Amino acid sequence: MTLATMVALAAEEAEHHGNVALETVGFGITALAVFALLGLVTLSYRNVANRHAHKADAYARAHANDVQQVGHGH
Repeated sequence: MTLATMVALAAEEAEHHGNVALETVGFGITALAVFALLGLVTLSYRNVANRHAHKADAYARAHANDVQQVGHGH
């Protein structure tokens, strides 16, 4: 067997037939599922501050004299 024949056979074996995009669809589906899950987690924290507004108001009334109102956080 000559070198040219071995190279031709190796190239023929290494040749891949098929749809590469179809083989990678699983990665896209996985990424979509992860981002959807993270979006649901983010949405679960929506409006949390307003759920406990009565506690925040009570704390603000109790500690109104403790906070000095100065500009720019100084």
